[in-house]
Parts: sequence; structure tokens; C-alpha cells
Amino acid sequence: MKKIILLLVLFISTITIKAQEINWIPIDKAIELQKLNPKKIMIDVYTNWCGPCKMLDKNTFQNKEVADYVNKNFYAVKFNAEGDDIINYKGKKYSNPKYDPARAKGRNHAHEFSVFMGITAFPTIVFMDEKAEMIIPLKGYRTPQQLELYLKMFHKNDHNKFSTQEGFQNYYDNFKPEFVN
Repeated sequence: MKKIILLLVLFISTITIKAQEINWIPIDKAIELQKLNPKKIMIDVYTNWCGPCKMLDKNTFQNKEVADYVNKNFYAVKFNAEGDDIINYKGKKYSNPKYDPARAKGRNHAHEFSVFMGITAFPTIVFMDEKAEMIIPLKGYRTPQQLELYLKMFHKNDHNKFSTQEGFQNYYDNFKPEFVN
């Protein structure tokens, strides 16, 4: 019996607890999946040199409640705004012709797709509807509870219920977050 308990303890001690992960997929795949199962798209637009982008990854996107909600209700895309990926979006190909591999870890040239989306700050989380049309680019770092408001608002289409800043402010003021930071 002691031997079994010892083996069990050794086995359990080798198991590492892994943070919940968001199922990131390429934008092309997200758009294809929308045709079979319509969901909104959430795009994490980041750069390699961006400190707040890394904090968003570590503190917000690895939060179990955020990851569970995103995986269930959105197609999640991670997009390097200065990377060299080829993006096919709505019949047009976007690339980064000035990409410099020698600067891959630092600042690089802006990708054509980030320019097309009007991204001017990092991180930016772009929300798209079920037809891959942009709803909003949400600039800046967000905690799990701050992001929760937008995840739930866009998933439930509550953003369509107001057309003024006052309407949004009322929604914001009355929102009760449930995610744990």
C-alpha cells in the first residue's frame, strides 16, 4: 500500500498545471469556419516588442474564464502587426513587403493588413461580426474583467442596442463583471 501511495505521489508531482489556453487560429481559417458555424472573430493584434501585448497574453488571455468564454463564443486570431504572414481577406492579399527578418525580434515595418484595419496602437483587439466585418478595434491593455464587458457585449449583440456615447456609458456603468482577475 505504501508503495502505491509513493508511486501516486511521484506521478502527481510530475504533472504540471497548465494555464487555460485560447485556441488561436489564422484569420483565413476563422473566416472559413464562419461559413460552417457563424461566430464573431476576436483578433489579438500585437507586436514582438510590445510590453503591454505580453502582459495581455500573460494576465488576460491565460485567464481561465477569458479563455473558456473566447473558445466557446469566438474564433480567436493572433496577428503580428509587423510580421510577414500572408493574409487573404475578402478577395485581397495582404503582406508585409518591407518586412526585415533581421529585425524580427524588434520593431519592424507595418503589415498591410494592420494598416488596412487602421491599427495605430498595440495591443489592439479587433472584434469582427459573423461576416468578418469589423465591429471595433479596441486599443490598449485590458484586464480579464475589463475585456469581459466587450466579450459579452459583442457576443450578445448588445452593442446594437445603443447608438450614442451615453448609451454605451449607461451599459458600462451597469455592467457587473463575473470574471476573476
